[in-house]
Amino acid sequence: MEQPVEKVIKLALELTQQYMTPYGAVRSRKDFTQYQLMSCLVLRAYWKTTYRGLMELLDGHSKLRAILGMEEKLPHYTTVQKFSERSEVLAILNQMLKRLGEAAIRQGKSDTVAAMDSTGLETTTASAHFISRSGKRRHRWVKLSVIVLAGSLLPLCADIGWGPSNDKTQAPALLEEMVEGPRPDTLYADAGYDAEWIHGFCRDHAVDTVIKPARCAADGSRKGDYRSQMSPEYLQQNHYGKRWLVETYNSGLKRTTGSTLNARKQSNLLSEAAFKVLTYALRR
Repeated sequence: MEQPVEKVIKLALELTQQYMTPYGAVRSRKDFTQYQLMSCLVLRAYWKTTYRGLMELLDGHSKLRAILGMEEKLPHYTTVQKFSERSEVLAILNQMLKRLGEAAIRQGKSDTVAAMDSTGLETTTASAHFISRSGKRRHRWVKLSVIVLAGSLLPLCADIGWGPSNDKTQAPALLEEMVEGPRPDTLYADAGYDAEWIHGFCRDHAVDTVIKPARCAADGSRKGDYRSQMSPEYLQQNHYGKRWLVETYNSGLKRTTGSTLNARKQSNLLSEAAFKVLTYALRR
């Protein structure tokens, strides 16, 4: 029986071939294709391991090596590490994620609902509980913002940056990606995204919004044509509870691929977070 990890790697190989050439340079040694190296990075995220640990695990997994076409030779762990540092890798990851989300929208048989939220990924193995008990403060972490399709729990788009920051700072990039192709009919978000311009942008692109207002004026009113509609009754009538599906996604992502990043370079931390998102999407 085919194991989940084997299905993930087969999907990764198939999807990667649509966005990359076999080799990155004309004078490449051609020991391994870019498809194989990209799939190794997906496998690293799936196993929640280091580059060195990835090679050690692959060395004892003959079936995965056969799927990857690496029966006779494995790349050195530094080869995979250097490949992950290429600037185009993160851009290709975003395209692959978008392709998966758009395919899920096209296959939908009813109105498509999406939810937007953010979560943090730790850059150290020390737990948040340990840090708080030691009296220290978390000064920086990788912040992942996603728009997730409620039915399939597949990410439609993602934006990765640094926290702490206001959720609305990553919203423009997310929303721009959301409207570039097939888009959801309704977008849910919590009070962190309460802004008239977010409502306006979505409505201008035929996407209804259901966003809990963060605050009201002293008299209880809310400024803005769209914000003023977001009463408790409106939220209830429009099933605001569906917003919590993005919390389910974030929880599943961390349980499956881990909430801690192993990389040390800043650029590698961002790409590792993106590989976690892609790996979880392929696994679903």
